[in-house]
Amino acid sequence: MRVVEFEATPNPNAVKCVLDTTISEKARSYFNPAAAAGDDFARKLFEVPGVTNVLILGDWFTVSKEPSVSWVSVKAGVKRVVEGFAG
Repeated sequence: MRVVEFEATPNPNAVKCVLDTTISEKARSYFNPAAAAGDDFARKLFEVPGVTNVLILGDWFTVSKEPSVSWVSVKAGVKRVVEGFAG
């Protein structure tokens, strides 16, 4: 699995990540790491420093970040999670 592209959203602290494969047929949304405890993919995304929110659906997901954290570091961390995720 890999990230095909990052798309801007109306929220400057959120980005849509389009994948090359479907990851979920059902919407999954988490507002903190504790809520994502049973979802390995979301839990790993929350391990990226600065990630505050995760929404997963179909072949994309959205991550939100803390305003003080750089998108460069968040996107790099997200790519590592996606490329290393075995499901």
